Amino acid sequence: MIIGTGIDLVDIPRFERTLERTPRLLERLFAPSERGLRLPSLAARYAAKEALIKTLGGSDGVHWTEIEIASEPSGRPHFVLSGSTAAVIEERGITRLHLTMSHDAGLATAFVVAEGAPL
Repeated sequence: MIIGTGIDLVDIPRFERTLERTPRLLERLFAPSERGLRLPSLAARYAAKEALIKTLGGSDGVHWTEIEIASEPSGRPHFVLSGSTAAVIEERGITRLHLTMSHDAGLATAFVVAEGAPL
């Protein structure tokens, strides 16, 4: 059963300017394993984190660095959640998260579907 969906779109040049103005954002928004990625990949991961928060209906109990986006050997992205963020997912009855991301032409986007057991 679908519990929620979320989508986000990021203007990559604007995102770059924001990171340049506030360098500490990199540490506040991204897990250590994500910080060395190229700008378009960072923007897509930011969009994925925003889309997950929209899927949940808000950010209560969610912490940015506890949301990591990793890739399977095939390249398929997936969430690696920890701490209170993982607890929020479990409390909401979410058993699976589906994620897709893309970036092109100065934009990055992500779409998330949260799935749970039927009631």
